[in-house]
Amino acid sequence: MGILSRSLGVIAASAILAGILTSTASAEKIQVTDIAGRTVDVEKNPSRIVLGEGRMLYSLALLDRENPFKRIVGWKDDLINYDPDAYRKYLAAFPEAADIPNLGSPYSGEYSIEALVTSDTQVVFLNLGNLLKAQESGVLEKLEKAGIAVVFVDFRQRPTLNTVPSLQIMARVLDQRDNADEFIDFYVKNMNTIYGTVEKIKDADKPVVFIERAAGYNPAKCCSTFGSANLGRLVDLSGGINWGTRKFPGFAGAVNPEALFVDDPDVIIGTGANWSEAQPDTAAVLLGYEATEEGVQERLAALAARRGWGELSAVKNGRFHTVYHQFYNSPYHFVAMQAFAKWANPEQFEDLDPEATFKELHDRFLPIDYSGVFWATLKQ
Repeated sequence: MGILSRSLGVIAASAILAGILTSTASAEKIQVTDIAGRTVDVEKNPSRIVLGEGRMLYSLALLDRENPFKRIVGWKDDLINYDPDAYRKYLAAFPEAADIPNLGSPYSGEYSIEALVTSDTQVVFLNLGNLLKAQESGVLEKLEKAGIAVVFVDFRQRPTLNTVPSLQIMARVLDQRDNADEFIDFYVKNMNTIYGTVEKIKDADKPVVFIERAAGYNPAKCCSTFGSANLGRLVDLSGGINWGTRKFPGFAGAVNPEALFVDDPDVIIGTGANWSEAQPDTAAVLLGYEATEEGVQERLAALAARRGWGELSAVKNGRFHTVYHQFYNSPYHFVAMQAFAKWANPEQFEDLDPEATFKELHDRFLPIDYSGVFWATLKQ
């Protein structure tokens, strides 16, 4: 019996090993060039991925529409902290989201590569804007040594340049190219509703637009704005002249309010989101899926009533606005661009309806329904 038991044990072990080798051999590898220009060998259609930022869910939901959480085995808690409305919206539809481990920042010394290895992570998606941090922290090298593929995408630094290729890269990896192509067609169509008209507007007729980044997030501080990147670039492309583009190079910068008051821009747009849970004393406009028109107007009026702001032309002329901050890091930024276009050149874009666009985006491409408030103009 002892010999027979040992023989059966060898046969069982051989069967298990054969199964592992067959599974490994059947896992198809593909090669992609990510947005950082890196050539990456990655398993096609992985079942276990990690998001370097929770807000990458905005993009993933366009691809894995039936259940965007089915592959996620770890993420950062920025979605929970800085866009809790969206998190609760998804949580109601997919309760399993509550079980996803918060791995913290991939660029901190506390980030556990062991946790990724233990959870059999196959792919980690990181943001292009943190490429240098990933290199300097050593996390990139550690992940590569652990056999975990790292793919960089970008919806923040150069959104109009990198959104389409980023979605295509993610779709190739996740084997969701049809869903990506369908959304990209919608994206291009809606971007073109702006470009064709803007080309006909002379620069002399374009208004100067000031974007106040995270307006009122810290009530004691003012202000920050975007340069020629991100929302600043979206302003320039939607028929305005971004104030920050003229003042400094780069992604964003601090602003002396006195300089703003002297220049007196034609249009002012502050970004806002539900930061009240991460920053309880915030004065920001709490835009998002749970926002109400009344609450938005109350907080927008308070921002316009800050010392000196009431004398600005934008406030006096009904061109003081707010927009959902999270558009700055999402493939949905063309919706914000449509709002910018209407605010900058209302006559030329009279027929443009960004709310209808955003509702259609939800109806056709997302597993959650549309609700709340995502932009507004201060009522006179």
